[in-house]
Amino acid sequence: MTLRVASPFLSLPGAVAATGADHGVAAHYGNPVSEQRMLDAGRSGRATAAPAVVDLSNRGVVSVTGPDRLSWLDSVTSQRLTGLAPGESAETLLLSAAGRIEHAIRVLDDGETAWLLVDAAETEPLEQWLQRMRFMLRVEIADRSAEFATIGWLAAGPGVLEGAAPVLVPALAEGGGHPLVWADPWPEVVAGGVQYAQIAEHPGADWFWREGLVPRAGLEGLADAVRRRDLSAAGVLALEALRIAAWRPRLSTEVDDRSIPHELDWMRSAVHLAKGCYRGQETVAKVHNLGHPPRRLVQLQLDGSDAVLPAAGDPVLRAADAALPADEAPEALGHVTSVGNHHEWGPIALAVLRRQAPEGEPLVVRTEAGDVAASADTIVGPDAGAAVGRVRLPRLGARTR
Repeated sequence: MTLRVASPFLSLPGAVAATGADHGVAAHYGNPVSEQRMLDAGRSGRATAAPAVVDLSNRGVVSVTGPDRLSWLDSVTSQRLTGLAPGESAETLLLSAAGRIEHAIRVLDDGETAWLLVDAAETEPLEQWLQRMRFMLRVEIADRSAEFATIGWLAAGPGVLEGAAPVLVPALAEGGGHPLVWADPWPEVVAGGVQYAQIAEHPGADWFWREGLVPRAGLEGLADAVRRRDLSAAGVLALEALRIAAWRPRLSTEVDDRSIPHELDWMRSAVHLAKGCYRGQETVAKVHNLGHPPRRLVQLQLDGSDAVLPAAGDPVLRAADAALPADEAPEALGHVTSVGNHHEWGPIALAVLRRQAPEGEPLVVRTEAGDVAASADTIVGPDAGAAVGRVRLPRLGARTR
């Protein structure tokens, strides 16, 4: 990945650097819960004169230009991208031949360039893979991470610039006369997608997340706006807690080398079931139509009475099995993938469990500091998939216009 200078947001008062996948930006600025409330206020329309933004400048930006860009990307990834209008956003997955998730790509097209936004570790592998797959097509691929940085915020509605701080709007980069802002499609089931979560009111229905590109040289000006209190800054801990509450999967946390889209309910926003062929399509179709995903995503409500917060990778067990000797205890049901401390709900997590993991039973998460009691809210149910022969019902949360 292209080397970059340290983000000026890390020089703000109280900034504490994040580690792991979010290395290079701030985890928080001294009060993660307060920052979370400020960030969440943008979604509720209660944002103050200094709306909160999240510095995501460690993330990658890859551009694809040329007249064949959308048809080519459509042919190699899971989402229908042909016909994507200038200024419109989409999400797509690059899968292996076996249907495993290799890259999760946030796509924004400005009429001339398709901008691919990815987590930091994805940037170089994705750019190199795309270069190898160009063949004779009229496309040019470039890593633009040294030129553009990503800034995120939560909006109160579906408008691209809705909820953007006044001081942020003029700082945004433009392409083809459009602000380069990616609007997360997660609030609705996209055309051609399907939702496995059997819930009438999806917690992601108001997840109006935005990621805007700014020239990297403009980051210092935005950091100065925070110092002047024309803008507020929230760290990635605030973002992660709200993302977990919205049941929103992320490649850097929920995905491992076995993950397929069905397990994470990613069919909701990143897969088109009726588009043309692409790598991994056979697995996507077989599991959805005839089988069941071998694992499934759940949200965990965690007991916070002992102030112990699990870590990603910690095993999840049935509470009834937790007291058994190690040589008698069954295999863990699965593992935690993301953890957050929500400003209203307290400690919460996402976890990937075996499909056969029982629903409704008390659970524990085994941590280095002891067992943490938990209960699971089903996101992907044990009967997800096997769509052939089922009575077709309206898709919960589906787009109707």
